[in-house]
Amino acid sequence: MRGPAISFPPVSASRPRAVVRFLARYASLCEVGVGRRPDVAAALADRGRPVTATDVHDRELPAGVRFVRDDVVEASERPDPGDHYRADAVYARNLPPELHRPVLTVARRVDADCLFTTLGGDQAAVDARPVALEDGTTVHVARERNYRRERDDEPKRGSDPERGGDSEREIDPG
Repeated sequence: MRGPAISFPPVSASRPRAVVRFLARYASLCEVGVGRRPDVAAALADRGRPVTATDVHDRELPAGVRFVRDDVVEASERPDPGDHYRADAVYARNLPPELHRPVLTVARRVDADCLFTTLGGDQAAVDARPVALEDGTTVHVARERNYRRERDDEPKRGSDPERGGDSEREIDPG
């Protein structure tokens, strides 16, 4: 504590690093709702990945990260969400449950994988496979078609029609 106000320690740098390592397997990415925390998008751009970030408010982003002002809910209602979402993966950090379905809808329409982290203890509001990263962060994988496995240079593509409307992925069991 400093004076009458509470001072919080900075967020651990390992958390964004683990998410960056996980997402860096994609050739191109779109971050939905970048807000005031462009650290993951910037780190991915530093690794040579084309990254577009969207938000409902204008944002200044680091060099290498393209910004497009857009509302993912409105984009999910358009037949074509927009070229800025066209990437191998559409991802979001700290995504509230009411935005899980719109982000997944956009990802499906542009044939991208859909990944997100949630706020605190929120559960995924769509069918998703939780992936625990080495730092304890959970990434929810709601759509997986373009993911490059560490020991395989070719994208894995496939679908699982028995899992219902939200799942189009090839997932290793366990």
